[in-house]
Amino acid sequence: MRARRVAAGLVAIAAFGLFALLGTAISRYGEPAGLYAWERTLVGHSALIAWWLTWGCYPQWLIPLGIVLVLLALRFADWRGRIAFSLAMLLLCWRGADLFQRIYARPRRLDWVVRHETSFSFPSSHAAISTGFYLLWAVMLLASELPRGPRMAAATALGLLTAAIFWARLALGAHYLSDLAGGALLAVGIVAASWAIVPVEVFGSERFNRAQRHVTR
Repeated sequence: MRARRVAAGLVAIAAFGLFALLGTAISRYGEPAGLYAWERTLVGHSALIAWWLTWGCYPQWLIPLGIVLVLLALRFADWRGRIAFSLAMLLLCWRGADLFQRIYARPRRLDWVVRHETSFSFPSSHAAISTGFYLLWAVMLLASELPRGPRMAAATALGLLTAAIFWARLALGAHYLSDLAGGALLAVGIVAASWAIVPVEVFGSERFNRAQRHVTR
């Protein structure tokens, strides 16, 4: 348990440090010209699909999904800790990204397609949510006690969904690549710091973890 806390704490420090360095760099120098030229080539491709994907991090989708998870937690006791942790990370990543957007106050790109959002750009809340919620679930499922086939399939699907949401934000012209990197780093820092603090073991079988704690007493 102590080794886990130390490792998670180190990951959190590294992620937050890189996040701060990236935020400082883009505030001073903006997006590198060569990188921005590549980002512009993605804008407008499969815009309708990109728009559907971007809804995966909007309240209209996340709130019903959260309700479903709460209902599952009531039914499956062994998953309550993981479900509670994932919902807490969803809220922290969501609100944390909003907070730092106001701090860095980076203007949005001007080549938006479909709809122009008025919030600030860095870090991307979509990247923070998809990393701190969908990708988190992919990792938790991989480490779970579910049969290998279903957990591999579900984890792969969630990993691909995370990557697709990242792509969608570029295809819509909604964010710079550095915004997505900032959102991902922020989410990793939040999840790692929380994992170092909370007493609930979320990566692995709840039943196995309870047995381990019983043996070590």
